[in-house]
Amino acid sequence: MRIFLTALAVSLLGATPAMAQMSKFHPGPVFSDFGKIAPVESDLPIPKDSVFKLLFDSNAASDPATLNRIIDRAARFINMQVEAGVPEANIHVAIVLHGPAAYDVTKDDFYRTRHDGKPNLNVHAVSELIAHGVQIYVCGQSATAMDIGKDKLLPGVKMALSAMTADALLQQQGYTLIPS
Repeated sequence: MRIFLTALAVSLLGATPAMAQMSKFHPGPVFSDFGKIAPVESDLPIPKDSVFKLLFDSNAASDPATLNRIIDRAARFINMQVEAGVPEANIHVAIVLHGPAAYDVTKDDFYRTRHDGKPNLNVHAVSELIAHGVQIYVCGQSATAMDIGKDKLLPGVKMALSAMTADALLQQQGYTLIPS
């Protein structure tokens, strides 16, 4: 019991600074429910007429109790730039998901069959991102292997021949791949 209490105390003490740091983050101007950002005094000015074309690629699925990290990162990027003065119209984002991450953009009823009845917490965020022009693609090769048909994808999520194909085509269109 003493070891458990010591481990619990160390765990809580270690978490306190991290929780305090997270309190410095606030909802962004575009997505208020996710994609939280922190104010930063940057030494790298961002020209107000900047145009961003970013590609986020991931095969990492979220834990059913959390939002997919790449979905949240894409929202954070948009929130940061808009708060810094870049017009939202100048920010173009694409997300390519493959492997287990493809489940995170499936309809709730299908998602629940693969996650012990737990709801898909990504549904709202995906809908919001798509409403703001974010393109979301699923690797068709992964989808086929995991029995994810187009009918099982959330509205607005698109199927690509493969993640490799989507990544290559988007980069040819000027999108910059952001490492995950």
